[in-house]
Amino acid sequence: MRFAFLLIIILINMSVQAQRIRDFGIEPGVLPTGKWNAITDVEGVRVGQVTLIAGDSVRTGVTAILPHPENIFQQKVPAAIHIGNGFGKLMGISQVRELGNIETPIVLTNTLSVPTAANAVIDFVLEKNADVRSVNAVVGETNDGYLNDIRGRHVQEQHVLQAIAEAKNGPVQEGNMGAGTGTRCFGWKGGIGTSSRTLPETMGSFTVGVLVQTNFGGVLQIDGVPVGEELGKYFLADQLNEDADGSCMIVVATDAPVDARNLERVAKRAMLGLARTGGIASNGSGDYVIAFSTAASLLIPYYVGAEFYETKTLHNDHLSPLFLATIEATEEAILNSLVAAETMSGHKNRKIEALPMERVKEILKKYGR
Repeated sequence: MRFAFLLIIILINMSVQAQRIRDFGIEPGVLPTGKWNAITDVEGVRVGQVTLIAGDSVRTGVTAILPHPENIFQQKVPAAIHIGNGFGKLMGISQVRELGNIETPIVLTNTLSVPTAANAVIDFVLEKNADVRSVNAVVGETNDGYLNDIRGRHVQEQHVLQAIAEAKNGPVQEGNMGAGTGTRCFGWKGGIGTSSRTLPETMGSFTVGVLVQTNFGGVLQIDGVPVGEELGKYFLADQLNEDADGSCMIVVATDAPVDARNLERVAKRAMLGLARTGGIASNGSGDYVIAFSTAASLLIPYYVGAEFYETKTLHNDHLSPLFLATIEATEEAILNSLVAAETMSGHKNRKIEALPMERVKEILKKYGR
């Protein structure tokens, strides 16, 4: 077979966790995290990843996020999508915006593999649902073509289906994993990152989880410290024009009963979390936020029975804690993607270094962190 040489690494179940930003004493924000400090802290959410590494040119993969373990097409979740900057190829956006729901797993991959991933998602839904003739696959991407032979389109449908099939709850592997295998961020190695926040009982005890695929630029900040500036590696540093283009896919999950209208408001706040890390949503960046609620009372059945859809949703006046949770979890997820990522060489002998954490620790200490 054409791609039989590929080394497929499934790392979602590994017990060894890469380093995270909290391992260095940095705890962004004021809210507590969930058990795993991951998007999977939102009950029912599962993540699966397939990492493709082969030879000196294949550095890519797939990350799949399942909102709940049941048939998602039959029990759709309320959802919204916010565009931070639209230089991207997010598939399925118009129907999500029109109807306010998601009916498939959310898949992240590289730019030129979006159609392949969509075909796999469609196959997955059709296999589980007889007589279905319309499927709105939601597939996001970032361009990993610097380290990956992206024109080779090495992601196949089987890889997407495998990521979906092996999706699990619990810890999520970060850094050079799945859709983040070949990405870069702030001039350093980027990748997959995740984080979560929980609200106190007086605010509903709700959980917000975020997963990111980082591949963008700007001026890196960690907990307000100008790390990128101190390292001399940032956009427009000495007019060297360190590239700020790229993309960031952000997926926000919550168990709070929030409808599509307010999920869009939640999604907008994720961009504030990106900004807190120094991201600028540049002209050539595709920055998208997909937000959904797993609240059982808001699941939308495929087969409509009653004429009216009766739900109970969170009041506008009680959304601010969710906004803060989203900002904090997004910021930390991005930082985790950087800290967990390792130096990688790839296509055309290019190399992206990992964020030099020993130097970063010195800088943080300098600023009293």
